[in-house]
Amino acid sequence: MKLKDSGVLAIACREIGRMVSRPLYGLSMILAPLFCYIFFTTLMKEGLPQELPAGVVDEDNSSVSRNILRNLDAYQQTAIVRQYSSFADAREAMQRGEIYGFFHIPRGLEHDASSQNQPQIAIYTNSTYLIPSSLLYRDMKTMAVMASAGVGRQVLIARGAGEDQAMGFLQPIKMDMHALGNPYLNYSVYLSNTLLPAILVLLVLMITCFSIHTEGKDGTAAQWMDMAGGSVLKAVSGKLLPQTLLFSLMALVYLVILYCILGFPHENGIWPMALASFLLILSSQGFAVFIASAIPSLRWSLSLCTLWGVLSIPISGFSFPVMGMPDALQALSYLFPLRYYFLIYVDQALNGIQFFYSAWFYVALVLFMLMPLTDIWLLKKTAYKYTYLE
Repeated sequence: MKLKDSGVLAIACREIGRMVSRPLYGLSMILAPLFCYIFFTTLMKEGLPQELPAGVVDEDNSSVSRNILRNLDAYQQTAIVRQYSSFADAREAMQRGEIYGFFHIPRGLEHDASSQNQPQIAIYTNSTYLIPSSLLYRDMKTMAVMASAGVGRQVLIARGAGEDQAMGFLQPIKMDMHALGNPYLNYSVYLSNTLLPAILVLLVLMITCFSIHTEGKDGTAAQWMDMAGGSVLKAVSGKLLPQTLLFSLMALVYLVILYCILGFPHENGIWPMALASFLLILSSQGFAVFIASAIPSLRWSLSLCTLWGVLSIPISGFSFPVMGMPDALQALSYLFPLRYYFLIYVDQALNGIQFFYSAWFYVALVLFMLMPLTDIWLLKKTAYKYTYLE
């Protein structure tokens, strides 16, 4: 067979033609990632949700209660949209989704506070909305603590204590907190750096598996292998080469968006993360080829790759710490390439430690890339001897 009709480059050109002929490839490899990049980065462009609607039930209607509500409304994340006359009205509004929570100030707050009778302020949030309710609860609890401290300060001063004595009694230890990796407490820094690669990994797994099994479904698997001279490694390498280049370009796009345009923390520069992104794509392709070789069915192998890609998001450790998971899930987490990418991100982008200490995580991604060597020969066997399984 002539050189121009065989070999890796010829198979790559053939694959480009197949990709161009099917709009699915352009949609999944270009449009879908770009849409997700734009959607998630603009969705969280403020860093944290702002002006979350909240309600109040002020049964005391005193100067103290009004001062508490003014201070609560001054928080950037909390917006008091309405004052309700009763607890029942506020609860119904929260159930309808009009507010995420409400602040309940009981009758006699000012009198009980000045008399040191320990009045109780109730906080109600709708935990169905996890993030809004958590942020509102934090603001409301902070305001309740500050109100209690303010009343206590006035009582101490009225009894003759000095300003420093009163504050020393109310806050004997002053906390000075610094968020090292994410000093702006920006949710986009926390989520986008792993969510965007996770979406790309899911697409890589699906497209890789789909492109391999469509050869059998279209009846062109034998032709594909013949172009490679019977070498399954050449066949797979030529098929994945255009996909690797295009997915690497899409990875570079999100790196530029996150680190160059949005200015997210990247202590060791963009290149360690660029290398990690490239290896993440190769490792995802390797895993997909491993599954496609072992399972000669588009439906089942594609379902497994999709499941693996979706599970990698919660189990990689960025949404819930791996150390807090059961032992079985902790062990399982290291079977996902995204887990190692997340560890590289923490070490290189957030903490800025030396590259040497993250070398094992890069090696782990390379090992995922080499997984097909264990069963890739099954692809050749399927191409020539077996009927494609629907």
